Amino acid sequence: MATRKNPPAQSAPSEAPPAGPWHDALGALPPSLPLIPPQALAELQADYLRQATALWNDALSAQPPAPSGDRRFAAPEWSANPISSFISQLYLLNGRTLGRMADQIEADTKTKARLRFAVQQFVDATAPSNFLATNPEALKLALDSQGETLARGLKLLAGDVQRGHVSQTDEAAFEVGRNVATTAGHVVFENELFQLLEYTPLTPQVHERPLLLVPPCINKYYILDLQPDNSLIRYAISQGHRTFVVSWRNPDESVKHLGWDDYVEQGAIAAIRVAQQISGQERINTLGFCVGGTILANALAVLAARGEQAAASLTLLTTLLDFSDNGVLDVFVDEASVRLREATLGPDAPSGPQLLHGQELATTFSFLRPNDLVWNYVVGNYLKGEAPPAFDLLYWNGDSTNLPGPMYCWYLRHTYLQNELRVPGRLTVCGEPLDLGLIDAPVYIYGSREDHIVPWQAAYRSTQLLKGRKRFVLGASGHIAGVINPPPKPGKPPKRSHWIAPGTALPAEPEAWLAGAQEHAGSWWPDWSGWLARHAGARKAAPKAPGNRKFKAIEPAPGRYVKVKA
Repeated sequence: MATRKNPPAQSAPSEAPPAGPWHDALGALPPSLPLIPPQALAELQADYLRQATALWNDALSAQPPAPSGDRRFAAPEWSANPISSFISQLYLLNGRTLGRMADQIEADTKTKARLRFAVQQFVDATAPSNFLATNPEALKLALDSQGETLARGLKLLAGDVQRGHVSQTDEAAFEVGRNVATTAGHVVFENELFQLLEYTPLTPQVHERPLLLVPPCINKYYILDLQPDNSLIRYAISQGHRTFVVSWRNPDESVKHLGWDDYVEQGAIAAIRVAQQISGQERINTLGFCVGGTILANALAVLAARGEQAAASLTLLTTLLDFSDNGVLDVFVDEASVRLREATLGPDAPSGPQLLHGQELATTFSFLRPNDLVWNYVVGNYLKGEAPPAFDLLYWNGDSTNLPGPMYCWYLRHTYLQNELRVPGRLTVCGEPLDLGLIDAPVYIYGSREDHIVPWQAAYRSTQLLKGRKRFVLGASGHIAGVINPPPKPGKPPKRSHWIAPGTALPAEPEAWLAGAQEHAGSWWPDWSGWLARHAGARKAAPKAPGNRKFKAIEPAPGRYVKVKA
């Protein structure tokens, strides 16, 4: 029997396309689709008939098919049953052919991308592995267990119906503050948007300049603090950095009116101010992850427009500033889809501003990788009756957050749709003309090579916008696994790798940079830590208590805000 595996960690989400994968991806297709050129269609038909005939002949002669390499059909029950084998092979042929047909459509790039996305969603949803009647592995389990697996599957289905989503992990196995987000610290400030956490030092001395981390507001901050062994927060503390982290509030009806300016002014800028005052430093080290990096860069540019350079350094992890080409997320965004969101969620909506509910975002992200994050669990949970295993990253992935509609709509229009952050003075943020080029700070920019949320080439484009001395590092794996890649324990082999180009040249084209980059085994964290230390100032005795006289400890980390469910 094939063993069930967790999906690749890089499939977890961190950026935010509009919710509703089917509606938003298909809603703006032209009413009459262009046709496939006749010659290309004839070639596709002939090739399909040839391959289908070969499959049928092999089935009649009991010729065993070659392994497909598709893990959905890897269990021996698929090849042992001639009918199941034929069905799976024909399904794969149909899927390939539909994909080729979508590629041959004569249309603009955006329409073709939408069609490819829709076709792939249909193909993935109709896999024979997704249905009990055509899944020999699930049928054998049901027979061998005398129906017990089906009974367990129905029980799991009933539980998921109550929860409103497909379970990806054993959610009862984790509790924020008990076995995830456990690094010691205190809340030293809070407002209606966030709590600021200051962590307890792990070294007798700390760098004089503190480190402020701004995580994405569309997920909870503890992706940076899952377990002690893979916590970027704990790693920074262990390197002697006095560390502050923004823990965004999970918005409710009371804050559904907030916009992008609020997240910049009352969020990132307020956090910078508190970190400055507690540490006594005018310039602090800053780090932004995903959309947290976008918010942080906006905040630093606003402060620069006001004549203040608040950052001694800026680290951007899988962050978009130039939204020219963003991979699969681009299929969701056009004028019609953004107007729809503005009309239903934005400040001028007929019923007033509304919340974008976290489950909508979670569903959309899951359908970016449906086989890994949807159908894998439909088959395992319901057809096989296998409760999903405990996995901290997937627990975090399911701990969704809401967003205020006005903030979300501004973000969609001015970044993904109109790509205006890159144009100096085009936007006004917090009353200031926005120019990212005004930020005067060295910058460490990180991208992940297999990232489908923020393609590494898109992350690299920030090197052409920011004016300070820059370092770009490319990590292996995806959006989350590439970032959460700690150094190995002593005696353990390194995981993954990263690429660094010698010298300081950053050509305009990312592929030109990659051609000159050198691969290094293991985590990129030590490289970043060495870079950060050069901007962190001298060491001094670690503080004995969190905060200061003005900003006193409110409660222990991780605080109340992170525990609020959407």
